[in-house]
Amino acid sequence: MPNLDKFDLAILECLQEDARATNVEIAEKVNLSPSPCLRRIRNLEKAGVIRGYRADIDRKEVGLGLTVFVEFKVAHHSRENSQSQQAALLAIPEIVSCFLISGSADFLAEVVVEDLAAYERLLTDTLLTLPNVSDIRSNFAIRSMKTHGPLKLPRGR
Repeated sequence: MPNLDKFDLAILECLQEDARATNVEIAEKVNLSPSPCLRRIRNLEKAGVIRGYRADIDRKEVGLGLTVFVEFKVAHHSRENSQSQQAALLAIPEIVSCFLISGSADFLAEVVVEDLAAYERLLTDTLLTLPNVSDIRSNFAIRSMKTHGPLKLPRGR
């Protein structure tokens, strides 16, 4: 993990707020000149702290009105089963985030689809056919209040 100072953290906060901000705008906000600011951004990218830049798309505006949190319990725990389950889950495009968790389930996936009929098709045609799955539980989001919020970064050193 790179040693992030107050300037790096300030740059990251600016980029979380507006990833399309120009280097000059960011440099001004963090009290650096543009050249050192750009160097720091490039170093954060090279170090993998900044993994990429994406558009924040309104799901409903593009016809994706249903979010489902799906819990998967895996039968016959083993490293091979876990790895094959992870690979299978990552290959499903409707899964937009996925976590290995502790508790009553083994994996938690966030699924985004058009509507209930689309989720039913995904469930019956894909999710229920996954190998080594002993239980699937679906939790439907009623309303999104906060998605993709900015990270609360630690204070600079």
